[in-house]
Amino acid sequence: MIMRLRTFKNIIAVAVLVMAIMYGLMPSANAQSIIRDTEIENTIKKWFTPVVEAARMDIGGVRIIIVNDPQLNAFVAGGPNIFVFTGLILETETPDELIGVLAHELGHISGGHLIRGRDAMERASYESVLGSIIGIGAAILTGESGAAGAITSGAQSTALRGYLAHSRVQEASADQAALTYLDGAGINPSGLTGFLEKLQRNEVRSQQTQDVEYLRTHPLTEKRIQLLENAVQNSSHYNSPVPDDWIEEHKRMKAKILAFMEPGQVVWTYDDRDMSVPAKYARAIAAYRLNGFENAISQIDNLIKQEPDNPYFYELKGQVLFDFGKIKDAAEVYKTADNIKKDSGLIKISYAQALIESGRSNTENINTAIRVLKSAETLETRSSYLHRLLATAYGINGQDAHAKLHLAEEAVLKRKWDIAKQMAKQAKDSFPENSREWIQAEDILGFVKQHGKDEDAN
Repeated sequence: MIMRLRTFKNIIAVAVLVMAIMYGLMPSANAQSIIRDTEIENTIKKWFTPVVEAARMDIGGVRIIIVNDPQLNAFVAGGPNIFVFTGLILETETPDELIGVLAHELGHISGGHLIRGRDAMERASYESVLGSIIGIGAAILTGESGAAGAITSGAQSTALRGYLAHSRVQEASADQAALTYLDGAGINPSGLTGFLEKLQRNEVRSQQTQDVEYLRTHPLTEKRIQLLENAVQNSSHYNSPVPDDWIEEHKRMKAKILAFMEPGQVVWTYDDRDMSVPAKYARAIAAYRLNGFENAISQIDNLIKQEPDNPYFYELKGQVLFDFGKIKDAAEVYKTADNIKKDSGLIKISYAQALIESGRSNTENINTAIRVLKSAETLETRSSYLHRLLATAYGINGQDAHAKLHLAEEAVLKRKWDIAKQMAKQAKDSFPENSREWIQAEDILGFVKQHGKDEDAN
């Protein structure tokens, strides 16, 4: 699934729609701006896996979550989750700069810095985790829980700085850990120091006009920079080159983010004579974002001709077709992307969405969508939208108990405890005792009982 900059279309069947309205589960227009993108996430995972392994951690347990925000920031929250802003990614000039920042954040994870309420938030959508952090910032500022909507964004940002800020001891510890992990991964650590020094220079030049949020929450000192520089120069991998394919992947990543976020800037960033894949990619996305359907499809088709086995080009084409109402065509293109990239939960979700939307009266389509979504469950354990689609598909099939079970799962991920309890109880009462679905509903009820009151109290 390519970046979605707006709420998904409501494709709920009538029976499920009624339940959603009754129990307050309609998608929120104010959902946190989390970006999910298969290509970018897989690229970062590829780069970051050796670093995580050097830290003796499981790459499957550390997640990188991209936040749609132009500010330069990154932080750890809700367990081993690194939230990195698009503004920071766009500011990096090379892959090792981004890897260095992520390695530093990994140092905070391994050091146990700022992991609060971890158990409960491990079963929450990333939007809920980010929303919880913002809510905490509001509560700090006002002294009242649930006050996030009552303060200005500027005041909220100030409050969050205080909550997310690390001590100098924690920063030094994370620095040391990052350097150790990068060295163990065989990666040049100079990207970390180079990026931090660049941020510090930017802060000095722009103190009157903008904040470099990363430096507000990760304070730099001259001593810290000096210690980092000395350690970097003594690294056995100092001056080691970045692999060529990483450089190309980094260029595509930045082109993609820029084109989605600021499509009007693409013409100024990429010269017409630039025939590189990143430039073509940016132009195709910009054409789509600026409602140029034919132009976008033509450019994407040219990219597919150039790289016929690239699943991300098919994924982009599927999104364009879907958003311009060509749902059946989108389903076929998503199917191709899924066949090429079989381990992408996000592509499977988009494929299933297109199947449901294109074939409400087609039982085969709905059953295929359910099968595809079930295969995506283990890949996308925090996707509330996956459960919404499953509830929709089961609702179309008249399987109300299964629909309610997935509405309960969605409610847990969104921290809607009362709704989760009601849906899970109704589902449990409909299934045979000790069946798989009965046990699943019982598990939800147990989780709500254990964590719901604790989070509400906070």
